[in-house]
Amino acid sequence: MSWLLNLYETYQANEEQVGKIEKKRNDQEYTLLPVSHTTQTAHLEVQVTEDGNFYYAEVINDKKDAVTLIPCTEESSSRAGKKIAPYPLHDKLIYVAGDFVAYGGKIEEPFSYYIQQLGEWANSPFSNAKVQSIYAYLKKKQLIHDLVEAGILFLDNNGQLIDKWDSKYGDKPPLYSTVTGSVESTFVRFTVYSPEKILTKVWKDPEMYESFIKFYNQHLSDRDLCYVTGEFLPSTERHANKIRNSGDKAKLISANDSRGFTYRGRFTESKQVASISYKASQKAHNALKWLINKQGKIIDNRVFLVWENGGNEVPSVTEDSYDITSLDPFANGSNPKIAFTNQEFAREFSKAMDGYKSNLSTEASINILVLDSATTGRMAVLYYRNLNKEIYFKNLVKWHTTCAWLHRYRKNEDNQPISFFGAPSTKDIAFAAYGPNASDKVVKGLMERMLPCIVEGRRIPTDIVRSALRRASNPVALEKWEWEKTLSIACALINKEEGYNLALDKENTNRDYLFGRLLAIADVLERNALDSGENRATNAIRYMNAFSQHPARTWGTIQASLQPYQVRLGKKGTYYAMLIDEVASKLKYEDFNDRPLSGKFLLGFYSQRYDLYQKKDTSTVGQTKE
Repeated sequence: MSWLLNLYETYQANEEQVGKIEKKRNDQEYTLLPVSHTTQTAHLEVQVTEDGNFYYAEVINDKKDAVTLIPCTEESSSRAGKKIAPYPLHDKLIYVAGDFVAYGGKIEEPFSYYIQQLGEWANSPFSNAKVQSIYAYLKKKQLIHDLVEAGILFLDNNGQLIDKWDSKYGDKPPLYSTVTGSVESTFVRFTVYSPEKILTKVWKDPEMYESFIKFYNQHLSDRDLCYVTGEFLPSTERHANKIRNSGDKAKLISANDSRGFTYRGRFTESKQVASISYKASQKAHNALKWLINKQGKIIDNRVFLVWENGGNEVPSVTEDSYDITSLDPFANGSNPKIAFTNQEFAREFSKAMDGYKSNLSTEASINILVLDSATTGRMAVLYYRNLNKEIYFKNLVKWHTTCAWLHRYRKNEDNQPISFFGAPSTKDIAFAAYGPNASDKVVKGLMERMLPCIVEGRRIPTDIVRSALRRASNPVALEKWEWEKTLSIACALINKEEGYNLALDKENTNRDYLFGRLLAIADVLERNALDSGENRATNAIRYMNAFSQHPARTWGTIQASLQPYQVRLGKKGTYYAMLIDEVASKLKYEDFNDRPLSGKFLLGFYSQRYDLYQKKDTSTVGQTKE
């Protein structure tokens, strides 16, 4: 219950945000839902006058505007199939149209249940003028007639409502194009029009929220001990869906299988397992929906969410170092070789994390939650951790300063390449391990496996590191940009275990590191000797995969191919030849063999190449001669 309690407390701490409209990056609106409210995608908007007459109707073509905040009851929020359970105000055409049967409908019960419920609200002490106006219009039972007159709905030759459009009727009207299936499933939302004043849309009006909440609270009974809050409150067995989006039917809490194996041998009814109050369920689920819209990351319907109960911004575990801090090793023309070592980055990153921590209370905790559904009806909590802020930020700093390398694959808002030092995002790690064409199912699986490595300090799974190493060691099979990105991410993963610096370690006598240095020198030597228009791969790059498996034998082939390029470069070629001799002399006799290289050779390759290009021109760090 701890995740439910933390979501409940998040709602309590952010109640001032209830009903306030916010926007995502795609301009789609969302809000922290009031209790007893949910969202629904509307197809049609109907305006009525204050005195209860039809005024105007229009089809909602903009999907960003279609998501509508509506009041709901326990029964309506969990209705399915042929179950009759009307929403209190906005609902499908079959519920809200009193003349549906007169135009070909077969059953009248949906409307009778709907209008009775709406009438109770309109005539209660908690009603307001807008509810009364809508009720006064709908009880006249002429909605379909008015929609036909307005050119929204159409009748056939027998005067019956055309349920599904046929090409024999001509071009398909807007509503029939918008609604999937029969027209009776059209979801209608209502609002009130006044010629004298501008009225707030019904689904955006806080007074409407309060009106229904007060009306519905009087119907709640059946008090029991709430396992979330520890109080005796009206309980519920029906819990919210639409957690990830307005069309999501999967539930986190469900107990409707009383005839199966759910209670056999243990309980006779679901409330004996756990009792959750209506208030706690509503607030926890609404907080979860709000947080997912606000800061959740969704990959193939799997939700990755990090939040702090007070609603303060906290860095996510799925982001890379640049997303979290925007630390740029090349800012203000600084030389990263001197001014942005691992130690310098660690200090700067820690300062950035201190900035986040200063906005949190002393007792603040961080929640990490992963959700997914295997079926359309059930959703599961795949991963959950609640950590003290000090522990969370300590582990986050450790991850970003140990799984760190120099990366050049990011682009700014102007689509210009930028460089950053630090850890890659979990999604980019999936890119390095499985390639850009990996399915979302594979990507979300890797992201979930990486969470304990970041949050709990566990080792990176060996298969992920090996996969990234294998792809980085085979540049011929990849495009240049893809290989460069894979290479730097693979170096970061390997560095997490080895603890090397980006700066070239000339005193390092590790066999694999030295072989990597030799390969980098060969690559730079040949690249500098090629004509500017010659954009082919060097022999070092072409043989890199074979070199990683049989370094001694392959090095002989690569070194032999370097002779003409050394001659072409003249004195500079002599410098590279002497550098090769210097590095090779550090290899022990018994180490010069064909035993496959570990990931350390990539670190030696990257650092040596980086060092050579630094010396060539510090203003074009990392750029090769094309």
